[in-house]
Amino acid sequence: MENENNNKPPMLNFELTPEIAEGTYCNLAIITHSHSEFITDFIKIMPGMTKPKVQSRIILTPQHAKRLMQALIDNIAKYESVHGPIKDTNVDPMMRGPVAQA
Repeated sequence: MENENNNKPPMLNFELTPEIAEGTYCNLAIITHSHSEFITDFIKIMPGMTKPKVQSRIILTPQHAKRLMQALIDNIAKYESVHGPIKDTNVDPMMRGPVAQA
């Protein structure tokens, strides 16, 4: 008789260094794609900055990009069920304040 534990995937033990654990603040993401990958550049842009730097670039396969999207949708729903809807502030990407509306 086969052991049921043999059907479980092996446990992964992820390493999180102190530098990575601190995280990186970003408030802008630019996403581009080709037929084989999605590229997301995470940027921190602050008022008065004329040349913001890319803080991190993440490259994903289309399959992993879709899994990330599904995970974000799931986690946002869980967040909103506890904290209420997240308001879309419709802020100008150059951080000059809210977008003018007529």
